[in-house]
Amino acid sequence: MSKMDDLEAIRKKRLQELQRSLEARQYPAEPVVVTDISFDQFISQYPLTVVDCWAQWCGPCRMLSPIIDQLASELQGKIVFGKLDTDQNPRTAQDMGISSIPTLLVFKQGNLVDRVSGALPKQLLLQRLKPFIS
Repeated sequence: MSKMDDLEAIRKKRLQELQRSLEARQYPAEPVVVTDISFDQFISQYPLTVVDCWAQWCGPCRMLSPIIDQLASELQGKIVFGKLDTDQNPRTAQDMGISSIPTLLVFKQGNLVDRVSGALPKQLLLQRLKPFIS
């Protein structure tokens, strides 16, 4: 390889890194508050979303909350996390068939692709989400 080829390869690599960085910044690094009004827009706005259906009185929901916060930051640019308070947004909870909380709803291109019930540990949750991350 010539020096020009090396320089071109470095330039392309840096450009790709910059593009990935810019794309990641367009994804929130913390969970988005989702409501009955914003739910449909939220799940269709990003390629991959996870909606945490929770309530303030729910102990397991409070245990899961910091894990969701961590994952939102760690997976920024890959998944956008949302939080839906089921007490404040009963229409969406009913429409999505939420019968127990916490429940995580996984959407790809706005379509429900998985549902996770219960407060799973971080590693198990990552295993469930991994197949959907491109």
